[in-house]
Order: sequence, then structure tokens, then C-alpha cells
Amino acid sequence: MEEMNPFKIAQMQLDEAAKILKLEPKVHKLLREPMRMHEATLRIKLDNGTTKEFKAFRSQYNDARGPCKGGIRYHPAETIDTVKALSAWMTWKTAVVGIPLGGGKGGVICNPKEMSAGEIERLSRAYIQAFYKVLGPDKDVPAPDVYTTPQIMGWMLDEYEKLVGHKEPGMITGKPLELGGSQGRGDATAMGAVYTIREAAKHLGINLHKSTVAIQGYGNAGHFAANLLHEMGAKIVAVSDSQGGIYNQNGLDHNAVMEHKEKTGSVKGFAGAKNITNEELLELPADILCPAALENQITGKNAEKIKAKLVAELANGPTTPDADKILYKKGVFLIPDFLCNAGGVTVSYFEGVQNAYNYYWTASEVYEKLDKIMTRAFQEVLSMSLKQKVNMRVAAYLVAVKRVADAMKLRGWA
Repeated sequence: MEEMNPFKIAQMQLDEAAKILKLEPKVHKLLREPMRMHEATLRIKLDNGTTKEFKAFRSQYNDARGPCKGGIRYHPAETIDTVKALSAWMTWKTAVVGIPLGGGKGGVICNPKEMSAGEIERLSRAYIQAFYKVLGPDKDVPAPDVYTTPQIMGWMLDEYEKLVGHKEPGMITGKPLELGGSQGRGDATAMGAVYTIREAAKHLGINLHKSTVAIQGYGNAGHFAANLLHEMGAKIVAVSDSQGGIYNQNGLDHNAVMEHKEKTGSVKGFAGAKNITNEELLELPADILCPAALENQITGKNAEKIKAKLVAELANGPTTPDADKILYKKGVFLIPDFLCNAGGVTVSYFEGVQNAYNYYWTASEVYEKLDKIMTRAFQEVLSMSLKQKVNMRVAAYLVAVKRVADAMKLRGWA
């Protein structure tokens, strides 16, 4: 039976890298679990006057390289294992792009789609009340994630500043610009991914101007990626959301698709395109496949049917370890999640730097700095992959885990 528990998958991936790096058992053991795990029950008054309890988490995985960093998810299917896995991946993500931060992650088990704005605000403030003592620009810096927004970050910042009694814009990132957010943060994840896709296309000899792209997940990252790849001359042939997908081999007008989604709640039913399932999208004959939805989409069951030459993981954990091996054997080039989608955390880091300086950059300055970091990180991972003769995910782990392990040793932790 294929392993689907995200934290067990994260541990298996670490174990593989530890073996190749010949990590000391003590260091390896410390890296297999979060350094600190915080849990709380948030009690919120609903609009109807009743009180409801919500389970909340914050995992601080590793801070050897700097303060923990990672988003907060609001999701009905959130679990402690997902939060732990994502905090581990955040640790490797900040390390692989070489920024001086550790990894953390937060989550609340709730369904924000069934909650009013007032209820979401009360939940967000309660989250900060529960965890504010372990958060801060020099401890652990949250950010938006699944179903959380810049507005939610604004409420959290306000609650934190009330509790600590002073201004501290750098305690959270992904904020609205008016509250100290960074230019370029909205499309940073997609922008960073597109820089890595550009580098991978050069390496593989794929002409982006003549390439076809399928994107699973047409949320923030998926839509921005479609826009940016289209600007580079690529043809977007399929997109999908949680309801299903659409396909047109001659290309889709991604902006018209977005308008249709905003009107109807889904990309499905878009005029001039064929309705397809999320599963069918993954197996289309497109040059580039961008899984930008949820975990465990490409598995041991469907990896053999993937026809793309290049898979760029905009989502976290969309490919299982079994699928990784099959894709590598088939010659499919995969840009792993914690490299591919590291543009978001990199611009979050820029936001923290700007907050500390109280001096803000233009969008073009942000993109220029992001391009340098993402391009360097991609080339370092590619070089490790070719040198060790391993796939790009293992190579990214080798680069990242070594950096975290070195920092731990220099601190005398192991």
C-alpha cells in the first residue's frame, strides 16, 4: 500500500537524503521531528450567538538557520500530520533558496467557506491570542496559505500589536501593502515557479514559445502562472479547480476563463472547451504540467500515464515517492515543490527585510532580486542532481538538508 500520510512522506524523503549525505545519526534524528509543536482550542462566538470550538496548531520545525517561517491554513481536512509535514518542507524550502530562515507552519481545522467575515476575523484574532508568545520577527513569522488572505494577516497583525503593545509589522508577511506588505507578493509563488520553469526549459531544450501547458488548480498561483507563461509565449491548453477542469488543445484565453470562474464558481462549463476531470488533466499530452492544487495528485497509480516532459510542482507535496521514481525512470524532469514554489517565501523574506528597514522596494526591484535567488537555487540543485545522478527532488533535499545540518553543527546542537 502506497504511503499517503504527508508527514511520513516528508520523513521518507529526509531519510533518503540523510543516507546519501551520511548524516550523523544524532543530526538525522533531530531533523525527523519538529523542534516544537503548539496546539490550542479556539473558542469563537458565531453570528447566531452560539460558541464553537476549533482545533489550532503551530509547528516550529527547525530554527537553526533563522526564525521559523510558514503559512497558516484554514481547512476542514487540516491535520497535525499535514502541519508537521508542511513545516518540514518549509525548513527545506528556505534552506534550498539560501535565505536565513527556518521552517514553521500553522493550521486551523475549520471550513472558512461556511463562515462569515466576522467569524473569520474572530477566529484569526483568537489564533494570535493562543500563539502570540511564540511568534515574532525573531521567533516565528506566519503568512497566508490555503484559504487565508492578506486581510486575515492584517487582523492577525493588529491583534498581535495590541497584545505586545508596540508596532511590529515584521511579525507576519503577506500583509496588505497599506500595512507594510511587499510589492510583488501577490504573484510571487507563480513568478518564482516561472523562473525555474524557464531554467528547466533551457536545460531540456524546450522552446517555451511553442510549448503547451496544463495547470491543475486555478487559484492564486495557478492563475498567475498561466498569465506569466502565456506572456512567455506558451499555450495554456487545460486548467482545473476543485470542481473539475477544461481542455482545448488550441489554447484557452486564461483571462476569460478567470472571469467565467468568478461568475460561476468554477472553470467548468467554459464555452469552447471540453469538460475534463482533475485526473484526466494530469494525463494530457502537454509539454509542461503544473500541479498547483493539493497533495498526492500524481501517485504510483497514474505516474506511468503522465505525458508531460516537465512537471513543475506549484503545490506542496503533489507527487508521492512512488510516483517520483516512476517519473524519473520515464525521463520526466520534475522541479520539486520546495524549490519550484519557493518564490512566495522568498518575497515574504523580502517583506520582513523591508519592514525592518522601514524602506520599501518597487515591484521591479522585488522581481529582479527574486529572479537572482530562484535562478541560483535551481542551478545549484540541477548541478547536485547531475553530480550525484539523482532526481531533482533528492538533489534539492541534499542541498537543503546539508545547509540545515551544517547550521545545527555550528551551533553545537549535535
